[in-house]
Amino acid sequence: MSWFGKILGGTFGFMMGGPLGALMGVALGNYFDGGMENVSRNGGLGIGATERVQSVFFTVTFSVMGYVAKSDGKVTKDEIALAEQVMDQMQLSAQQRKIAITLFNEGKKPGFQIHEVLQQFKKELYRRTTLVQIFLEIISAVALSDGTLDTKEQKVLEDIATDLGYTLADFNELLGRISGQAHFAQQASTEDKLSAAYELLGIEEGVDDGQLKKAYRRQMNQHHPDKLVAKGLPEEMIDIATKKTQDIKSAYELIKAHR
Repeated sequence: MSWFGKILGGTFGFMMGGPLGALMGVALGNYFDGGMENVSRNGGLGIGATERVQSVFFTVTFSVMGYVAKSDGKVTKDEIALAEQVMDQMQLSAQQRKIAITLFNEGKKPGFQIHEVLQQFKKELYRRTTLVQIFLEIISAVALSDGTLDTKEQKVLEDIATDLGYTLADFNELLGRISGQAHFAQQASTEDKLSAAYELLGIEEGVDDGQLKKAYRRQMNQHHPDKLVAKGLPEEMIDIATKKTQDIKSAYELIKAHR
């Protein structure tokens, strides 16, 4: 049974207080009388550590997506479309989609406890640095979905990254790769696509073949779908990771062919 099935079945055997417990309680509505702070009603059958992280990742991702989308004062059609695209990629059931939309809307509300949510998120992930990176990639893509990243949006993303332990330099490097992936998918001309390929891999055009291969292998290792799911990425998000690895591979092959 997946993390989602176990939660709906009431088979969680852990305490989830704090802002994440509150978010889960709101999102799950009437599934549980007392929200996520109750203990298992099925004889203490708890979800495993990986499934717990999966439920936390899902909750934080969609609520913070809503927060980021509203950060510049308005939620654009492109931002809503990207959120729906993520839901489509995840092939969410009707129940899951309803919960994801509720979380997105909670994140849009004034007074959303962003710092407290991220503090608990970081604690729950406990050194799963690749999951933190995937999370930042997903929410940054929301901000970039309308083709622009204004000063306020960038500051919000930088604050989120800082709360999760990133330096500004490291986050801006990550943001460059995320932007590169978006450009890689959009560009039609070979020259522009080639430039975006280097940006996606996070390297300069003048690097030698050895550095190119090293960057490619590092990116592929960081985004390997099976490894990410084992670390706690919800199974429903495997297509997002797979799409990322496909783009990384295509970018690498384009550069190799050009050389």
